[in-house]
Amino acid sequence: MAGVVVVSDSTAYLPRRLAEVNGVHVLSQYVHFGDGRQEPEDETDLDAFFEEMRAAEELPTTSHPTTDDFEAAYRPLLDAGDDVVSVHISSTLSKTCEAAREAAARLDAGDRVRVIDSQSAGAGLGLITLAAARRASAGERSERVAASAEDARRELKVWFALDTLEFLKRGGRIGPAGAWIGATLRVKPILTIEDGQMTPVERVRTSERAFERIVDYARQRHSSGADAWAVQHVRSPEEAERLVDSCRAVFETDPVFVSEIGAVVGAHTGPGLIGLGAMPARLLT
Repeated sequence: MAGVVVVSDSTAYLPRRLAEVNGVHVLSQYVHFGDGRQEPEDETDLDAFFEEMRAAEELPTTSHPTTDDFEAAYRPLLDAGDDVVSVHISSTLSKTCEAAREAAARLDAGDRVRVIDSQSAGAGLGLITLAAARRASAGERSERVAASAEDARRELKVWFALDTLEFLKRGGRIGPAGAWIGATLRVKPILTIEDGQMTPVERVRTSERAFERIVDYARQRHSSGADAWAVQHVRSPEEAERLVDSCRAVFETDPVFVSEIGAVVGAHTGPGLIGLGAMPARLLT
């Protein structure tokens, strides 16, 4: 029976099985290397990627799914009678939403394809996407599925601690955090995403203090009614597991998911990131 299918992109870093169980179709972003190689993000070896970023004169770059990619994803869904709600990385960080809208226009899909700018990335995008997917699985119409994504977007908060601002500086996506460039490359910045941009929150001297502050933010979210949460990291599985243990004690629930951020977002944050996203669990029912 025709229904609503949720489409997202790989910058949510949803665990593959979780995406499959929730019926989320994921389009991969791309990584481009200085020697002309192009790889889908989900096939990129992160150890080799970061090694190349440190050593290469020409940095690896990233790009969004193309309009053709989106058209190829949407067409069979529309032909099968399904509507599409397509939820993607912030439009201030990527042109993914623009390519999705171009594909919908090319297909003359009208309201049958609704593109949602998550104004987020990583765990934030993942939680918003899951909120939409749960409503789609419940049989809601596309306008209600899209509204659920927008509700989740309004109530979501994310924080992430970086080992350094070096990669944001080199990648040119630093946004409002640019005011911290300089001597602050030696401190541990904590950022959030506001209005779709990476935005500085505070800076601390040590990784341990950054970890403690992320846990403090978890306590704040729990006290304000958020009880669905996710943890992500870049090349820091042990610290991510430690954050999961601390947040499990705060929220008294298990995480919705834990995953590693890949090359497209990792190119701008660098290795060593740990992050938390949280919102009310009612948005996932």
